[in-house]
Amino acid sequence: MARATPATAALERAGIAFKLHEYDYDPNAPRIGLQAAEALGIAPERLLKTLMAKAGTNIVCVLAPSDKEVSLKRLAAAAGAKEAALLPPAEAERVTGYHVGGISPLGQRKRAASFIERAALSHATVLVNGGRRGLQIEIAPAALVEAIDAKATDLC
Repeated sequence: MARATPATAALERAGIAFKLHEYDYDPNAPRIGLQAAEALGIAPERLLKTLMAKAGTNIVCVLAPSDKEVSLKRLAAAAGAKEAALLPPAEAERVTGYHVGGISPLGQRKRAASFIERAALSHATVLVNGGRRGLQIEIAPAALVEAIDAKATDLC
């Protein structure tokens, strides 16, 4: 199976249960999260995309269903900022230590405040990137929230 990543190592250190799922990553997919959900045969609302953004002057991590768009206004409000914008890919890679298409909310180089779409909490399990392209971590949403100290809010 998959080799360890900083994301899987963080979960193992914390004693949090998870399952790994590998799939064939398509770098040309117009929406990577939707491609991953389709490849794994799961509902796209259960596969959460990881977005890195700047809310005011702070870098934040955002988890949202792969089939939804994040409202930057709602993100800014949740973060207590006047505005929010997605980070350019190179900056997201620099701050997380992961490559785009493989950015996990877990085990990032520098911990960022995290926000998760509230609707994701209604599922028994969700999937998030495992720290490399083609690897997803299946985890209970409450355990994910605990692991990254995420704030649940309406983002989409």
